[in-house]
Amino acid sequence: MKRLRMVGSILKATPIALTTGVALLGFVLTFKLSAAESPAAPGSPRAYREHAMAQEGNPERGKKLFNDARTLCFQCHTVDGKPVKPGPDLLTVGDKYPRVELIRAVLEPSATIMPGYGRTEIETKSGEKFDGILKSVSQTELILVNASLMTNRVQKSDVKAQQSSPVSIMPEGVHAGLSPEEFTDLIAYLEVLKQPEMQMANEAGTPSVIRRLAQPVTISPIHDDSVRFDKPTWFGEHPTVPNVFVVAEQITARVWLLGKKNGGDTKTLFADIRPEATTGEIEGVMSVAFHPQFASNRKFYLIHDLVEGGERAMVVAERIAAPDGTIDSGMPSRRIIRIAATTEVHHGGGMVFGPDGMLYIGMGDTGPQEDPLGHGQDLRTLSAKILRIDVNRTETGRNYAVPIDNPFATHRDPAVRREIWAYGLRQPWRFSFDPMTKDLWVGDVGQNRFEEVSIVRAGENHGWNVYEGFELFSNAFRKENAAYAPPVASFRRKHGVSVTGGFVYRARRESSFNGVYICGDYESRRLWGITQRLGKLQTIREIGTSPAKVVSFGTDRKGELYIVGYDLGVIYKVDLSAAKFE
Repeated sequence: MKRLRMVGSILKATPIALTTGVALLGFVLTFKLSAAESPAAPGSPRAYREHAMAQEGNPERGKKLFNDARTLCFQCHTVDGKPVKPGPDLLTVGDKYPRVELIRAVLEPSATIMPGYGRTEIETKSGEKFDGILKSVSQTELILVNASLMTNRVQKSDVKAQQSSPVSIMPEGVHAGLSPEEFTDLIAYLEVLKQPEMQMANEAGTPSVIRRLAQPVTISPIHDDSVRFDKPTWFGEHPTVPNVFVVAEQITARVWLLGKKNGGDTKTLFADIRPEATTGEIEGVMSVAFHPQFASNRKFYLIHDLVEGGERAMVVAERIAAPDGTIDSGMPSRRIIRIAATTEVHHGGGMVFGPDGMLYIGMGDTGPQEDPLGHGQDLRTLSAKILRIDVNRTETGRNYAVPIDNPFATHRDPAVRREIWAYGLRQPWRFSFDPMTKDLWVGDVGQNRFEEVSIVRAGENHGWNVYEGFELFSNAFRKENAAYAPPVASFRRKHGVSVTGGFVYRARRESSFNGVYICGDYESRRLWGITQRLGKLQTIREIGTSPAKVVSFGTDRKGELYIVGYDLGVIYKVDLSAAKFE
């Protein structure tokens, strides 16, 4: 099998779609063919490629096809670690190459040929011609093995010409004898050829079946029909005013107070930053964070899109509330940090103050799809990272300071960004700290096949775009001896297509949900409960279904959980009392 360059994406994203895709900011970004490209013709290599990228496939059926006369894969390849055939042994091919490269290796065997397995062509002085894989060279002879397993020995003294051929000994058109479903099964088999410990980690962390609770959790709106929100993205309880909640709207760039009174619900404007934020279908206000000392300094922070001077960015802005804390003072924002964005997608949006008083900011890879610029593995950019900054201090040229204990604060390379706390994250849209353990739980939105839930620690590399979930995604930016932190859990496409990170429940110690991380999926609206031990998945259950698309979770001061319903503009409370997590 050949090592291949990652295929460039021919797909583009559209917001608020209804079919499988990748997600950002509570929108599902559906893979669609570009307007300039016609649909794949049935039976074409592209049709097979698209099917194999969209479906899981059955490895057991694929194994039978590997040994089938229609493919003859077994004729050139072993899978037992003993490379005695012309082609490379495939015992751990799933560890070495992502699915997209395995697909291309079968469809286009000559695209990139693995070193040592190229075809050698020899012409002797007598006019005979031989070709095959050069298996052995001595001082006196060359030994070639061709695709038919025929061995040819050629004396060096007889060689008139010798050259390498750009054509693989693996024949073109292997897929033509298979249906798209069978081709996908074959790829699925190649993908599971891994070192045993790697395969076990994938199976343990990416369950094929997620059990449902016998009694799901109860989900109810917290306000009456007279109150609705326009594309809400964030929710939380006001830090100083009891029984009042804060709701941020994405496109309107407004922040509202939701009051709960016996006489009815009220919705009053808290802040309006339309003059400062760029808004659109997938742009606007993404998150709010209140300063831990809000009661005394009245500071709060918003993260929003900005197109300025033709350049796209995400901005964290500091604002000050009026003395009673119930409305914005009207003073201009103080721009804390401006983070460049390559495109309008995957630009993050999560932002929370940690238990250490530092501000943690989630930035996605900022696109294009599949991170072709390698932002995830590049410490010179703030994209595809969790950042950690100190908003209580400033440094020369900055409206913030870098904490001295950040993992890269004293890095010897001046180009490395000292604000980075962790990296290798594709789209950390929502994340939160466990109030008891202080673990940072992150919901990281996937690309093609898997959604991730991770516990992220200082200095860790979470693998994007080398890994997606537990699976290899690309070799483009893979480095020798690099350590990649795996997720706690990953979800297959049949379970969800856009993970929304939530919270570890700690409101009631006696609850069976105490210590359970609760998250969901924007598009499928499924809710999950997860427990872990030493960073590895222990239990996962489907605990219920949201009435609306889950763009965010929130909590009140007691730690009770709420869901932000993006499409319906409704805030819901999650009642765990009637359910049992087991």
